[in-house]
Order: sequence, then C-alpha cells, then structure tokens
Amino acid sequence: MELYIGGCSQGKLNYVLKKTGISEEMVLDAVEITGRNIKREVLIINHFHLLVKNILKDGRNPEDTIKELSEENPELIIICDEVGNGIVPVEAAEREYRERLGRILCGLAEKAVKVERIICGIGQIIK
Repeated sequence: MELYIGGCSQGKLNYVLKKTGISEEMVLDAVEITGRNIKREVLIINHFHLLVKNILKDGRNPEDTIKELSEENPELIIICDEVGNGIVPVEAAEREYRERLGRILCGLAEKAVKVERIICGIGQIIK
C-alpha cells in the first residue's frame, strides 16, 4: 500500500498518476462512494478523507471498512487531503471526524511501503 497526503488542490492525483503510470479510469473517487459500494478491485482511492466522512455519516465504523479494504487490496494507493491543520471545528461530529481520520492515516502510514506528502505538485518522501 502507498499513501499520499497533502493540502487541498496541491496536485496529488496528477502526481500519483504520472509517477505510477496508472490511467485515470482506475481511480475511484471517494466523492462517489460510501464504503458500502466498493466491490471491484481498487487501485487508487482519491479523496480518501471524504470516504471516512461518508462512512461516519452513515453511522458505521470507518476503521473496520478501511481495514477490510486494505486487506483485500494490498497494492492500494490512497490519496488524502490533510484536514488536521487550522481551526478546531465547533461541531463535535467534525472534531470526531478529524480525530478518527488522523488516527486511521497514522495506522495506514505505519503499514504503507511508501508515504509521500505532496506540496505544489512536488513529492516529499516521508517513508
């Protein structure tokens, strides 16, 4: 598994596609999924942070869904926005989302063979 993180609109998807040679047709955009409808083999999940948010809104446990997904797809590439910087949200649900996403990303980074942070379309190797 590989993990790519960075701020919004920093060129993460383009960076990964260029680096891996994988076509955009093989990218699953988390804007379109909730975790329940991931049935096919997944190569790249873009907007991973929205997948976690959608699973939480659905009243389910994102940790279980992500564990199952990563076990079924060991070559998975995850692209995620950083959401833990800035002002702490007032709403409890938003604070829980940020906390859980951060912990999920820590677990994924620990298991990943590669972790990179993308800034202005340039990769910075973390692991």
